[in-house]
Amino acid sequence: MHFIISSAFDTLTRFQFYPALESRTVVLVSFIGTGFREIALKVKRQRTRIALRHERRLLQKSEINLGREGTTQAANFPELRNEIVALKKLEQEQKEVALRIAQIEEGIKKIEAEREQNARDQHAAIAKLEAEKKPLLHRRNQAKNSADVCERELAAVERRIQENEASDRDLLKQLSGLHALNPPPPDLEARAASIGARRARLPEERAELVRARLGSADAARLAKEKLIAAEAELSVVEKNIERVRSEFEGRDRKLNDNIRAQQEAVQEARAQHQTVEERKNPAYLNIGRHLAAQGIAPPNAPHLLAEAHRRREAVDRHLQHRAELALLSSQIDKQELRKFYFSVISILALLAIILPVAFQSPRKREWLPQETDTILSINNDQLERADLPKRWRKDQPETWSKLWSGLIGSAASTPALNLSRDAARITRALTTDERGKAREFVLVDTRREVTRAIRIIAGDKSFEKRTVSGLPVWERPPDFAVTRVGPATLAVGAPNEVNELVLVRLGMKPDLKITGQLFDRFQALDRESTLRLISRNPPDLSVVFHPIFTRGLLDVSQLLGLAMTLQNPVKARLLLKMNPAKSAAEFAGNLHDNPQDWLRVADSELLLYSQPPEIQRQGASNLELRFTIPEDSARLLLERLAKIDAAAVLTAH
Repeated sequence: MHFIISSAFDTLTRFQFYPALESRTVVLVSFIGTGFREIALKVKRQRTRIALRHERRLLQKSEINLGREGTTQAANFPELRNEIVALKKLEQEQKEVALRIAQIEEGIKKIEAEREQNARDQHAAIAKLEAEKKPLLHRRNQAKNSADVCERELAAVERRIQENEASDRDLLKQLSGLHALNPPPPDLEARAASIGARRARLPEERAELVRARLGSADAARLAKEKLIAAEAELSVVEKNIERVRSEFEGRDRKLNDNIRAQQEAVQEARAQHQTVEERKNPAYLNIGRHLAAQGIAPPNAPHLLAEAHRRREAVDRHLQHRAELALLSSQIDKQELRKFYFSVISILALLAIILPVAFQSPRKREWLPQETDTILSINNDQLERADLPKRWRKDQPETWSKLWSGLIGSAASTPALNLSRDAARITRALTTDERGKAREFVLVDTRREVTRAIRIIAGDKSFEKRTVSGLPVWERPPDFAVTRVGPATLAVGAPNEVNELVLVRLGMKPDLKITGQLFDRFQALDRESTLRLISRNPPDLSVVFHPIFTRGLLDVSQLLGLAMTLQNPVKARLLLKMNPAKSAAEFAGNLHDNPQDWLRVADSELLLYSQPPEIQRQGASNLELRFTIPEDSARLLLERLAKIDAAAVLTAH
């Protein structure tokens, strides 16, 4: 990359020899200025072309208006005779078109009048037929009522006849039953005589009912015939009404179609009239130009001549400006212009290579060394809002001050920043070298750019500035250094560790890849948690910090991650990757049965949970635990991370 940039710079600052009459002189190539001048000239020429096109349109319009008003004066010029003749022909054509338009519009009015008359005739005819229909409808209704009455009477007579027959059968049944009694009753004769008398009256009644049925049937038949006749007459009238209505509606549709056709003809004629009017514009334009050249204004519109002259001057002015720009452009050295274009194309090609790489790079990187074993990240925004730190800061300010200093490590010495106010996140990466010496890399992410802080540090005489691979590093004796590794990120700590962070940031040393196992699990922890801790060598946690987890939990884990939110209650999320010799299912069973053996603070009786944890298995070797931490346990855990806990072993109350 440095080589490419240097080559481009050399190209931009190259010297060239130009031959002179008697000697050669070294001249600094100014092709960049030449290129920008040509670009400026191109922009000006384009703007001039746009303005010239606009002014020409306005000039043409003003000359047409002048010619339209000055046709009378144009008759005095023989050279405009052709235009006058053409205008007369076009005006005659326009008159013919206007006459045709008037005739069509008159025809439309007549058709509309016929349509209105047709509507009135339809209304009158329908009203007359409706008047004829009204008595027929009344007669039909009366016949229908009479037929209904006759039908009801006939049905009543039929019902009485059936009742008479049923009574006869009933009396006969009673008489048969009476004779069947054994021994016969003493009043057999009297009862039989009574039943016989009653049966004797039934035939006479039935004969009367039969005669009544015949009369009712005749009456019903006559009423039905009258109803049929009335309905036939009514049907004839209704058919006449429907026929008349359909005839008038058909006539109305035909008239409406004629009106639509005439309207389309009017539109075509008006379009033709407008076309003829536009065909007159060239003649008006020639007349207007001639009158403007002669300085003759129409008496009724003298301002049109001044308008045409003003537009002509504007067009001439733009033409002159365009010619001047073309002359300036022709005087530019084409060789220098080609060099400029070549340089621009080279820069664009370089950007096409660089920009995809820049955009494909991750938006958020921790830029930590690849050999990192443990990461402790503190979200200062969440820490300032959490309930537990607020109460701790209020009740025990001295203890909290020690805790804060212990949690952030060497970041506490960061100059020009108030970490509780300016820092958004503090990340500590810990590892051990080949000799077993602990090393710590600290990154401070601020809420805004650190330009002001860097300016203050640069002005501090206690710091000595030096560069590491081109990046400035400020070092303060005996063992502190600070540098900027991002727009809002500072690297602080011991000089050797800060130098290594610079090399990692510049890509000269391998960093903790985003696709790496440790970083993947670290990102899996909730980024909005107050505190995140992860280690790919869990047994070493007791060396880096004071003991936090039990030795049994650390020994069975290949990778351990903890995320805590310090609200009330304190909630935690624990990620575990088990050693190959220990299956996740087996450990989950042990953890479910005896959580107190695994989830407690080391060297203490304090448990890390207030309720049994929620256990989730992820694959064959990964576990995720979610639980609520009691406040005493959370305080002790933070103190041990900060290495300020008391030496005595705490016990649960």
